[in-house]
Amino acid sequence: MPVSEAWHQRLANARAVRQHAQQWRTRRTRQPHLVNFADNDYLGLATDPRVQAAQAEGARRFGAGAGASHLVNGHHAIHDALEDALAAWTGRERAVLFSTGYMANLGVLQALADTHTAIFHDRLNHASLLDGSALSGARSRRYHHNDSDDLSRLLARSRCTHKLVVSDGVFSMDGDVADIEALVRVSQQHAAWLMIDDAHGLGLIGNNGSGCVGTRWGSDQVPILVGTLGKALGTAGAFVAGDAQLIDHLTQFARSYIYTTAQPPGVSAATLEALAIVQREPEHRLRLARHIDYFREEALRLNLPLGESRTPIQPLYLGGESRVLQWAEQLYQAGIDVGAIRPPTVPRAESRLRITLSARHSRSDIDRLLETLAACHLEAL
Repeated sequence: MPVSEAWHQRLANARAVRQHAQQWRTRRTRQPHLVNFADNDYLGLATDPRVQAAQAEGARRFGAGAGASHLVNGHHAIHDALEDALAAWTGRERAVLFSTGYMANLGVLQALADTHTAIFHDRLNHASLLDGSALSGARSRRYHHNDSDDLSRLLARSRCTHKLVVSDGVFSMDGDVADIEALVRVSQQHAAWLMIDDAHGLGLIGNNGSGCVGTRWGSDQVPILVGTLGKALGTAGAFVAGDAQLIDHLTQFARSYIYTTAQPPGVSAATLEALAIVQREPEHRLRLARHIDYFREEALRLNLPLGESRTPIQPLYLGGESRVLQWAEQLYQAGIDVGAIRPPTVPRAESRLRITLSARHSRSDIDRLLETLAACHLEAL
């Protein structure tokens, strides 16, 4: 068999397996007329005119792109300003920007860990954290979800000098929040560093929206804090915050930072404006909190299979892939966009609709969603 044909056959086999398991993903072009309950723009800042204007002005002043990597000559004054603002917001000494959250997690773990490092992951950690561990070559163990006792047992068995505990802050598919206090306690008991990826908590939780770690837990308790800018802040990119020694190390050794073009300056300008809005206008978080309470109250009244989340991520656990796809399609036909999450993103038999609420939604938007979900539920009975 010719080499080219062997490769075509390999791709065809992989496609057939995934399609047979009803796990083949279809990319749809976003439709503006749909009511969007699928993205992570939790505060509605992606379409805030002030954020849009800041991005346009930033592009006019600094150019559409950065032009080079940060360590060549792509680092602009606006990047400095954003890093300083993010460090102050999270109560850290310094921060460093990455182009995406995925690249931040890969960069941190690759730069810090090696084959002599032991990494301990929450079982529901984001794929980028798991991939970063694999890239580093470190020994990885996964503890039971949000189970500090299981984590403590695993740490006690480790003989590695360098131990790193890694957890999401808000878990992206279930919407529950890590017990930061317990993670800090157990990590310190076992002389381990703690890394929190607060992608879905920043902007929403804690004092001044500074996340589930925020300023309560400093660098002594949570040495490595990762946050993304493309969720509650509505723009793009990510950052890592910590003490000066950590940030210096990452700028020297994180390959996903060193070998990629810097974030477009206009995006940094937009993020600075979004950050200012988050800090001076708490009404967006309060409106979102009211939406969450209302949706949960009504969904439970309708006996929908709702999870326990108190964050904007509200999963409806439907079990099988076919049922999830059927409900998602029915919602789509009713003009509502909701994420249909299936394996391999989540474990088998745990497929769900991942509903995400936003401050941009109106009460009538939520009522429309609930009415359609109730119709899907009745048809399934």
